[in-house]
Amino acid sequence: MVLVAIAMVAVFMGGVLPTPLYPLYHRTFHFGPVVLTWIYAVYVVGNLAALLVFGRLSDQIGRRRAALPALGVGLASTAVFILAKGVAALFVARVLSGFATGLGSGALTAWIAELQPRKDSHAGALAGAGFNFVGLAAAPLLSGVLAARAPSPLRLCYVIYLAVLVIGGAAVLGAKETVARPKTPLAEISWRPRVGVPRGIRAQFVTPAVTVFVTFALFGFYAALIPGLLAERLRQTSPLTAGLIASELFAVAALAVAAARRLSRRAAMLTGLALFPLACGALVWADVARSLPLLLIATVVGGAAGSLGYRGSLEVINAIAPADCRSQVVSSYLLASFGGNSLPVIGVGLLASATSAILAHLVFAVVIGVLAVAGGVVGLRAPAR
Repeated sequence: MVLVAIAMVAVFMGGVLPTPLYPLYHRTFHFGPVVLTWIYAVYVVGNLAALLVFGRLSDQIGRRRAALPALGVGLASTAVFILAKGVAALFVARVLSGFATGLGSGALTAWIAELQPRKDSHAGALAGAGFNFVGLAAAPLLSGVLAARAPSPLRLCYVIYLAVLVIGGAAVLGAKETVARPKTPLAEISWRPRVGVPRGIRAQFVTPAVTVFVTFALFGFYAALIPGLLAERLRQTSPLTAGLIASELFAVAALAVAAARRLSRRAAMLTGLALFPLACGALVWADVARSLPLLLIATVVGGAAGSLGYRGSLEVINAIAPADCRSQVVSSYLLASFGGNSLPVIGVGLLASATSAILAHLVFAVVIGVLAVAGGVVGLRAPAR
């Protein structure tokens, strides 16, 4: 399980490694804030391609055979970032990075759960969420420190990340395969996407879907827009500051997974939803007051909300999904997460260009807060089982 966890950390680092570098790309390649949001959001195109076309692949061919190509695509994405000389290369690199994460996350998450020593699904979910957040916390810290303190700020972190991916590949080769009879001929593999929610669990599905949507909306805001907020509103232009703020969000999330491990899945999900309005309110307050300490507090609350929301909602989905259609229910849940990771960020970018950044951030906070409250109300009324 530790070997697979190393690979998971490596895969998830790729999605947020560019976060502290976006202002540098903006100045180097001369593009506007709307283009920046599209560069971030196009990552979801790769996620969707991996989910809809290859979402069931690791169940059929084995975890190792699905994880290794994911790491290989991650290597290709990193190479494109290193060689990038314009905006087009950033789009290509982000799509490849999203595909690598989408393909690798499903296989590695299932693999960790299956290798959990006591076969405890709750412990497996905790481990998967925790290692996910460790990778997300490490990446912006690495790129922020190197961009501020080392030469070649747009390339050095990716060169180091190449080595991390190679270590992840070696770990995958050493881990035990858990799929008993993996299929090898292509003719035996089913490529048909499975997405949908059976009628009997739709009422219970609503709250986990809303929870993961608002969770990844907040994560997307930090990953794409926090560097701009820091530079324009708080006059903090260093990549190191942006990296530290993004790293703080995911580090708090990782710690919250461990601290709240005894909280039931439903309680964790509803507690996370209750914290989202507070996190968004504090975020807007920090923006209006131009206060870095307030932003740090908002980030702590947001990290805790995202951690509890993600872990709790994922466990609820695993609990309510019927065995004969589990993959299609989980795929529907992941679609909600990908939508949350992209659509709000695009909306904020478009609204900010048409009006002002602070109004766009306020609208974002209100929408996320209302969705969280509505999801919590539905969750309280839905049957617990």
